[in-house]
Amino acid sequence: MNSVFVLQHVHSRPDGDEDVKLVGVYSSRQKADAAVARLSRMPGFADAPDGFHIDEYRLDRDQWAEGYVAVAGA
Repeated sequence: MNSVFVLQHVHSRPDGDEDVKLVGVYSSRQKADAAVARLSRMPGFADAPDGFHIDEYRLDRDQWAEGYVAVAGA
């Protein structure tokens, strides 16, 4: 296994904030897609079916390779 597939769900709230959920980490894209198919009918997820996002992450590699700047008040 060289990669994992991270499934998240993002739901936009009426106040403009986003509610992000880490749904699961899967060993294949097919398993992540199957999870979307299972969960898309569940309460909450069914209200935002387009909120699912699957990202592939290569193992043993930096996912964030540059620094960052902290913004005051953020």
